[in-house]
Amino acid sequence: MAGSSTQIPQAVTDGIRTLIADAGIETNQDLIARILATGIGLGLDDTDRLDLKIASAALTEMRAAFSLFAPFRGIPKVTIFGSARTRPDDEQYRAAAAAAHALAERGWMVVTGAGPGIMQAAAEGAGPDHSLGVSIRLPFEEKPNAVIMKNSRNVAMKYFFTRKLMLVKESQAFICVPGGFGTLDEMFELLTLQQTGKADPTPIVLLDRPGGTFWAGLERFVDEQLIAGGFVSPDDFDRVLVTDSVDAAVGDITGFYRNYDSLRWVGKRLVLRLHAAPTPQEIDDLNDRFGDLLAEGRIEATAPLKAEVRDNDRLDLPRLVMTPNRFKVGSLYRLIRALNELPSAAGEPETAPVPSPGL
Repeated sequence: MAGSSTQIPQAVTDGIRTLIADAGIETNQDLIARILATGIGLGLDDTDRLDLKIASAALTEMRAAFSLFAPFRGIPKVTIFGSARTRPDDEQYRAAAAAAHALAERGWMVVTGAGPGIMQAAAEGAGPDHSLGVSIRLPFEEKPNAVIMKNSRNVAMKYFFTRKLMLVKESQAFICVPGGFGTLDEMFELLTLQQTGKADPTPIVLLDRPGGTFWAGLERFVDEQLIAGGFVSPDDFDRVLVTDSVDAAVGDITGFYRNYDSLRWVGKRLVLRLHAAPTPQEIDDLNDRFGDLLAEGRIEATAPLKAEVRDNDRLDLPRLVMTPNRFKVGSLYRLIRALNELPSAAGEPETAPVPSPGL
């Protein structure tokens, strides 16, 4: 059971188990029990009412969001961030719509904050059948845009932190179009999650209008201030593509899954699932190039591990297994790009990739 500053009586713990059984819950009973025990613990801790309201609303909002995304679990998703103030006659608006349209044609769904501006552009480009929204309740944004509302595929959030969780958790790629504080906040959170290994490697594209300098200015700031000051590593910004080309943005996203499919941790070992099996010579070359990422051993081809077999997890795919240095997991994107460039790698998959487990 979840711990708290006040011990939960054993009779209550037993009652939680009985309640779960009576409700007909048969799977993940341990996690459901932990959630219920945490709620009781908050009550025993004499938690402030405002804090309880925050916890209650966050859990309620996450349940609604999980329900929204559940029917589309097998479909890859791209989240598009950008300013709510961008007008339909702006080149950035048209670029966001074009990128969303191109990805939707390739089988992707587009996730946005469901508001106006770039969010509406992306939803228009993808169309209502390929759009999902996670809106925020603001006094000046009372309802989602018309595209999202057409199929009622939206969940409204009170808190930005729960909204950002869902905008990031469910997607396998990200496009950031110029915007204000909110867009920059979302973009920097993406980079932080990738840098620290708290999220699986994914393609991140910073898309500008043709000839635009918005993201180039950010790139210059990273080089002149963050890297020069030693605040980030010299290759930390290499994980993103800065471009003013819709074709390049779409190509970078689909190309990221040219050979790479997904990853899974099994204890301290990392399994990379691929579309095409590397040759022994290619694996030797990968070890020469990326041995610095390993804590021990080598990168090796393997059959599905026992945990994967138990869960029937992508058993048809070839895979590589390695024991990475946990302090260097933020650099896995370099290895994935190398896997996509192997001569043995197949062309771009005819169908979009099945999503990996996420955060």
